[in-house]
Amino acid sequence: MSDKLQIALAEGDGIGPEITKACLHVFEAAGCMDHLEFVPVEMGESVFESGNTKGVTDEALETVENLGLLYKGPMGTPTGGGGKSINVTLRKALGAFANLRHFQSLPGVETVYSKAGVPVDFYVVRENIEDTYGGIEHRLTSDVVECKRLISAPGSDQVHRFAFKTAANFGIDIVHCGHKANIMKMSDGLFLKRFYNEAEKYPSIDSQDVIIDALCMNLVLRPDAYKMVVLPNLQGDIVSDLAAGLVGGLGFAPSANIGEKISIFEAVHGTAPDIAGQNKANPTSLLLSGLIMLRHIGMRKQAAIIENSLLYTLESGVHTGDVRGEKDPVGTREFGEAIANNLGKEPSGCEARKVPSESTPEFTPPTRPSENRMMRTFTDSTSVVAGCDVYIDTLLSPIDLADKLGVICEGTPFQLTMMSNRGTQIWPTGSIYTEMVDYYRCRFELRDRAQLGSIDQAASIDLLSKIGQAFPVTDFQPLRDYDGKPGYSLAQGQ
Repeated sequence: MSDKLQIALAEGDGIGPEITKACLHVFEAAGCMDHLEFVPVEMGESVFESGNTKGVTDEALETVENLGLLYKGPMGTPTGGGGKSINVTLRKALGAFANLRHFQSLPGVETVYSKAGVPVDFYVVRENIEDTYGGIEHRLTSDVVECKRLISAPGSDQVHRFAFKTAANFGIDIVHCGHKANIMKMSDGLFLKRFYNEAEKYPSIDSQDVIIDALCMNLVLRPDAYKMVVLPNLQGDIVSDLAAGLVGGLGFAPSANIGEKISIFEAVHGTAPDIAGQNKANPTSLLLSGLIMLRHIGMRKQAAIIENSLLYTLESGVHTGDVRGEKDPVGTREFGEAIANNLGKEPSGCEARKVPSESTPEFTPPTRPSENRMMRTFTDSTSVVAGCDVYIDTLLSPIDLADKLGVICEGTPFQLTMMSNRGTQIWPTGSIYTEMVDYYRCRFELRDRAQLGSIDQAASIDLLSKIGQAFPVTDFQPLRDYDGKPGYSLAQGQ
């Protein structure tokens, strides 16, 4: 068995094999292969085409789980039915909960900001597991579909803990939390509260929050005002691509997915099948992702030497065809060879990376757990039944529906207190101009709040059964108070 640190390697689809080969050539020239061994694994389009809807073989997944590290090129995902994004599947299945991306102005890469003399250099930390990326969707009525958005306290704690620890290690003195807690007061509200809870452990770091739409505007106007931003999954995905546009595109945007046991380092751009096999692709994104990987495993010296060579090469005007420059573009292989040949050189027009003393891998592969881990944050909270929301597929008017539901709930501990449509209250009060669809939320709450704690969930399920005999029920949500506070939101206009 090899005494080198082993890393699972998936070359990817389309341009993946070309850019991977270029990056491995640079690693070898820098002496990385004295300490590392890359182990090929099978995943991507070929696996999808074989009928495997996961897009990754069981053997490949086991290899990644055993080694704890995966270096991967861009992966194709089938359009339409038949398989979900392999990138998302790997991050979620392997617990790589924090997506770290570094966006920096690079010499020789012309952007609006480089021409204006505005430096761009900040990190985005994106929660990787939860939010709408659970992919939990249902068709509820003829006209309505639902996508569930899940935010948990343990998941939020994980990504905030990573963000502040990384900021401290990198010498970053301010961290922003991007959110939409002004609208999604419970889900984004929880994410924001856990941010400030973690911030208390780092008093030397300035902690601020910014609403996501304002953040997007600010990043375009003043990208130099930010050093690190941590966000929920979907918002983080969008902001990451916006940020890539500030530095020249996804071809210059590295990506690392960090978990407590397993981490994935990848190119996040597409497979570019239109130029695959033509020696035209830009390997910079995958190479920069590899540098994050080298630093993650303790090979900081090699990472700094390679990064300085990359910066020197770009500064010298050597570039692939996707970059505007005075010199003619070079191919993928030639770009990789140029970086390998320039090892030991440093850029002069921008700050060179400090090269530490000799470094060797410090990473220890994970020990396989015996069972899935259950995470908890609020271990002492108590909850009591307060009612239920019943979702109904009907074309009745609010008044007619309320009359019928009022009869149904007679003799139960609950009374109808509110109905909404697409989140907006339409009964007992509302505007005649509120336009509706065939999907009502009907809220039932205890007639007597003094009964809190004495009525169990079975009573609300009995009510659901009665309603189900009269109407098509599309969803049911028990309502609970947690530690004396409602665990459910008001409708708009309520």
